[in-house]
This record gives sequence, C-alpha cells and structure tokens, in this order.
Amino acid sequence: MYMKIKRLSDIALSAAGLLILSPVFLGLIIGIKLDSKGPVLFKQKRVGIHKSYFNIYKFRTMRIDTPRDTPTHLLDNPDQYITKMGKFLRKTSLDELPQILNILSGKMSIIGPRPALWNQYDLIAKRDKYGANDIPPGLTGWAQINGRDELPIDVKAHLDGEYVRKLGLIMDLKCFFGTFISVLKSDGVVEGKTCPSNNSDNKKRVVSKQ
Repeated sequence: MYMKIKRLSDIALSAAGLLILSPVFLGLIIGIKLDSKGPVLFKQKRVGIHKSYFNIYKFRTMRIDTPRDTPTHLLDNPDQYITKMGKFLRKTSLDELPQILNILSGKMSIIGPRPALWNQYDLIAKRDKYGANDIPPGLTGWAQINGRDELPIDVKAHLDGEYVRKLGLIMDLKCFFGTFISVLKSDGVVEGKTCPSNNSDNKKRVVSKQ
C-alpha cells in the first residue's frame, strides 16, 4: 500500500517541482550553453528496479572532449574537463534536477537507493543481499545523506539495505529533509579522487559523470 502512495506522491511532487523550478531550469540551461559547447543534458546508463536498465538524465557538467568511458577520478587532471558551470552544478547537486523527468516516467522515485552505474557489479551484487535492487532507485536516499561519494561499496549497500528494512513515511521524510542539510554542507562530495577504502571497487567503473 505504501509503495502506491509513494508513487502518487512522486508524480505530484515531481510535477509540481518541474513547474515551480522551471525558471531555475531555464537559468541553468542558459548558463550551460553560454559556458561551453555541447548539449545541455547528459544521459547515462543506470540500473533500475529489478536490475532493469534505463537512461538517467543530468545537466552536463563536463566538456564534450572529455574522454568517454573513463570515470572522473581516473582522468589526468580531471578539473580541466569540468566546466565552470559544472563545478557549480556538482557542488550544489543541481546537475541532478533533470531526474525529475525520470521520476515522472516511473523509472525513479524521489527517495530510494541511488541508481548504480550499469558496470558497478560489486554494488549491484551486494544490494541483492539486502533487496535494494527490488525497489525504484531514488533522486536521493539514506546512503546519500550518510556519506555520499565517500562511502565504501560495502557501507553504501548496507545503508541501502537499512533503507529497505525501514521503508515508510518516517524514513522517507528523514531522507528528504536530510538531503537539504547535506547539500548545504556539501557533505561527501568527491571530485577527481577516491575514498582510500574504496579504490578497488572504483576501478570497476568505466563511465564518467558528466
């Protein structure tokens, strides 16, 4: 029952967000186009509910000559590829706003485990143990407000499992309001480097965040 209510809430809130934030979208689109050549949106293959694939949408934060199929942390001097607008978008997490479209289409939820890259095999496998692949991925979630990019794979999967076990209105509200605090503090944002305890897992990634 709660998942049906959650889906209706996703539709209502994402539709309202798209309408209310339309001036912000317009301003960011203009900023991206003025800052660098290339498309406004960047799409990336991610893992959805029941390990199905879908394309996630983000505002482009990197130059179009950035090497493809290479994670940011493995690039030589990654800062040279991130645009000025991109640094701002990443720091504020505004690059994630186009995922409102993914939420409206039903591929994502507002709250849930962040969708893994298609080739994050370790994370996908560990999430299977907790049932975290059997609910819609989210724009933000429990792991996001408890470490974000700095979390080792094991810890991230464990937190995703904790979210699944406690899934309900109270947990979603904690994630929702906790996200605002994390964004304001820029907690857990790592650009061009990896968490030491997670290097072996990160080497498995072959798609850059753009």
